[in-house]
Amino acid sequence: FDEMSLLDYAINAALVISNIAIKKDDKAGIITFSNRISSVLPASRKRDQIHRIQQTLYNQLTKYQEANFELLSSFVMRRINQRSLLLIFSNFETLASFRRQLPYFVALKKRHLPVIIFFKNTGMDKIIKDNTNNSTEQIYTQVIAEKYMYEKQMIVKELKKYGIYSILTTPKNLSIDTINKYLELKATGVI
Repeated sequence: FDEMSLLDYAINAALVISNIAIKKDDKAGIITFSNRISSVLPASRKRDQIHRIQQTLYNQLTKYQEANFELLSSFVMRRINQRSLLLIFSNFETLASFRRQLPYFVALKKRHLPVIIFFKNTGMDKIIKDNTNNSTEQIYTQVIAEKYMYEKQMIVKELKKYGIYSILTTPKNLSIDTINKYLELKATGVI
């Protein structure tokens, strides 16, 4: 996506939102994970925290393994005792892959405020809007693309049904949409 990986976009958004949170006198910390917990930086509002967050995120690489949300949920429930806003950057391409993880988000919601942040597939938008030819193959491809886009919307609805906030956004709008959600939650007194 514009020569950046989804991880790059997530790192940038995490840095921006962490900086804003600390300036608003909130604490910011980081947990990175894939199939295991990679790094943990406890939340703090100290002046050097942004530098520490940068150092933690600088070494992150996409592992291309399914994220272990059970491990994350268990870790957070054991180690973070104070109710916290959890901005969870991930990606779900199908409703089935999301539903496997839903019980862990519901468990997190019992003590924390998780916000599940995942990406619209901008390539699918282009496929759906492409009207260059009306071949059977193109129509089939568009129907499949519409199904995937529909499933992303269903994930948002399912999260809402459980009272879990979400952000479904394009990589380009990730930082601004994350900031807006944070400010919205602060303004409404949810955090």
